[in-house]
Amino acid sequence: MAEIRYTCKRTAVSTKPVQPGKRLPLSVLDRLMEPKHLRVVYYYGSDDPAREAGERTRTLRETLARTLTSFPKATGRLQRDGEGRWEIDCNDAGVRVMEARARGSVEDWLRNAGREDELRLVHWEEMFDTPYFWSTFYVQMTEFEGGGFAIGLSCIHLLADPTCATMFIKAWADMTLNARLTAPPPSFRALPKRRPSHRNDPDRHNSLINHCKSSINTSSLTPSAKFGTLSLAFTEPIVRSCIAMARPVDAPDGPGPSPFEALAGLFWACISKVKGEREGLVSMCLGLDVRKLLGLEREFFGNCMVYNNSLHARDNEEDNSLPGAAKAIGEMMAKLDKDGVMDLIEWLEINDDTRPKNTRSLNFSELLFLNLEGIEPDTARFEDTHAPIRVSCYFEPTCKEGQVVILPSTPEDGSMSRVVMVTLPEDELVKLMEHDLVMSLRPIILMGLNKNRA
Repeated sequence: MAEIRYTCKRTAVSTKPVQPGKRLPLSVLDRLMEPKHLRVVYYYGSDDPAREAGERTRTLRETLARTLTSFPKATGRLQRDGEGRWEIDCNDAGVRVMEARARGSVEDWLRNAGREDELRLVHWEEMFDTPYFWSTFYVQMTEFEGGGFAIGLSCIHLLADPTCATMFIKAWADMTLNARLTAPPPSFRALPKRRPSHRNDPDRHNSLINHCKSSINTSSLTPSAKFGTLSLAFTEPIVRSCIAMARPVDAPDGPGPSPFEALAGLFWACISKVKGEREGLVSMCLGLDVRKLLGLEREFFGNCMVYNNSLHARDNEEDNSLPGAAKAIGEMMAKLDKDGVMDLIEWLEINDDTRPKNTRSLNFSELLFLNLEGIEPDTARFEDTHAPIRVSCYFEPTCKEGQVVILPSTPEDGSMSRVVMVTLPEDELVKLMEHDLVMSLRPIILMGLNKNRA
């Protein structure tokens, strides 16, 4: 395991105070994610080896303080409102910052790092009995002695989804490079409401509501198996090959699936076989960003992902094929509409229980797939010529059956290129790395149990 020295832990506060008494309520979509947290790592390549040790960290520390003026939700603290619901007291208490140094270059690190190494680059502390003093966001800045650096951000999922996390890092990069935000500031408004004339019956049982009901009534279990993470890079030609393989057999000349549908279908089919399914697919849950669907701006800062589970016929022999899995995912995505999401939000609001001991949160009992294709990590440039060379995202604690995160790769690999992060029990991960269908595409192994095997 590579050596990391944690040199300092401090609190960063914004340079401009928030208006006294400002509070931000959390939505019903926020409150569903309370037990979870996110960890994101951005890697930047080696540049000037003569740079003074700690010079970059000092610069980033100063620009972080200026960035925080636009993110009062990140610098505030959790407290209960008069009805017992969580809200953010925007009191400028700040975010916790960890500064660290690592041996070697960032490129050396990436050639050898595994899941546990990577998680050491993004500090996180669990909240216990003192939420008012606990930082909901943590930042870690790690400089590599041989060149390069890493930015780690962790936050409680109660306040933000992956889009928000990457929005924060991009704003920080803009402030460092341009001394200002180049995109609109984050928006902290409430989720949209239906007009009374357009109101549907929120008690009608659409699939989103049914899945939510089953998930919040499922007890949260800590997985007993040891999990590993496999990260694979699919360049644009590889993704195109996967799309061709995923075309419906009954319509070979029709429009093919999207990159996400093809890759998610590939891993759903292969993981199902790894988990022992012979005639069907394991149950899965699909997480999708619905900002655009709800007419919200990209800068909406809060949870705006919804989760739906799969409906598949186990007696269909093609169900566990790549084309069958990709088709099922495409159908799930096509059926997601604004009315269905608004029904879910209204059902959650009607059935909201404000008592803290009756917290209603999602407990994923299925294999989870997260679509993070829209996060645009390459725009987070702290220096003019340096886009991140890799980005990783973790959804913690790991779901019982595992999870698959699909996000963009570097632009050099093509606009359709993707990185797929698969987290499974280690014995299943070994089988997946040996699966003929995955390895036939020859993806680049970025991180795995034994990265040098291929």
